[in-house]
This record gives sequence, C-alpha cells and structure tokens, in this order.
Amino acid sequence: MPIYEYVCDDCGARYEQIVMSKSAKIACPKCESQKHTLQLSVFSSTGTASKANGQSSSSGACGCTPRGCGCH
Repeated sequence: MPIYEYVCDDCGARYEQIVMSKSAKIACPKCESQKHTLQLSVFSSTGTASKANGQSSSSGACGCTPRGCGCH
C-alpha cells in the first residue's frame, strides 16, 4: 500500500494518504477538496551520497535520521 504526499490546490494544506486502489477518492483533511497535486516524496538514498563540505550522507538532503536531525 503506497503512501502518497499531496498539496491541496484550494487551501494549500500538505497531507499524506495511503492509497488502497487507483479509484480511491482523495480529499484534503482540512477543507475536503478533491483538487490536489501529487508531490514527489523525499526518501533515503543508499546508492548516492552528498559530499558537500567534505561530508557524506545517505539519509536525505540534510542528514536527518529517526534518532535525530543533522541540520545545522
């Protein structure tokens, strides 16, 4: 069951939704509009690493992990 991220076209709210089937009706939890834009999810990458400032990270753009944030 994929989880998709959306932005409501009417109110601008960002939300996630588990989609059970392609025919599922997706509505904004804030305003209940069915007009939305599917967002690209940011996820961990194991094949590439960022080498900015001599550091490498394989857990996303800022280095955040479930145990803490690597943002400065």
